[in-house]
Amino acid sequence: MAGLAAVMSLLIVIPILLVCFLLRMRRPLFAFAKAALSLIRALAGIRADISGLENIDRKKAYVFMSNHLSFIDGPLLFLIIPQPVRVILKKQVFRLPILGQGMRFADFVPVNRKGARQGWKAVDLAASLMRTKKHSFLIFPEGTRSRDGRMQPFKKGGFFLARAAGAPVVPVSISGTFALMPRGSLFIRPGRVRVRFHPPLEAAANNGDPAELIVRTREAVVSGLAEEEPWTSGNTSGN
Repeated sequence: MAGLAAVMSLLIVIPILLVCFLLRMRRPLFAFAKAALSLIRALAGIRADISGLENIDRKKAYVFMSNHLSFIDGPLLFLIIPQPVRVILKKQVFRLPILGQGMRFADFVPVNRKGARQGWKAVDLAASLMRTKKHSFLIFPEGTRSRDGRMQPFKKGGFFLARAAGAPVVPVSISGTFALMPRGSLFIRPGRVRVRFHPPLEAAANNGDPAELIVRTREAVVSGLAEEEPWTSGNTSGN
């Protein structure tokens, strides 16, 4: 049922994208995307226990930082976060017909993962969008989904983004999605997940090593994980 809902949503989104392109409207696009994701979540049988939304000012730009357990995490957080949120995605995704153009129109940021210089270009563009358009971004600082449910080291790119934009970091803890759709699975199992938004952490606007901010963010994420969710502290920084 969830797969059928996803296909139907894609069929409906094409004419909506075209209308939004012509009229230069972004908000209706986000509203439709959230409505489609809400339908898919309901049909998939995913129930979410959400806490901490009172920590978020809907008119303020943030860098949301979450642990990453499953393919479900991104769409679920995109749906739950109370303001439109952008992401940085590998450039190959933007080659998808219609959807790729829609993501560019919505100010999603492409990144070429071959080489550090390309990564910094993406961070600079995202920071500029945050400063000039007050966009929020969703970042998974582990860089990729967990293979075994354990939390991986955090990479620094998203923290440099927060500093460059002068935006607070909101740590997010997500539990339960690994059991519903682990890496490599093609199907979503019904079940319950827990999402906790922590109080924002201010990112000092300087170019120094963000090691302290990384530690504070990781500690906050770990503190909100369900007891049954396996994790390891690992390193507090990455590439």
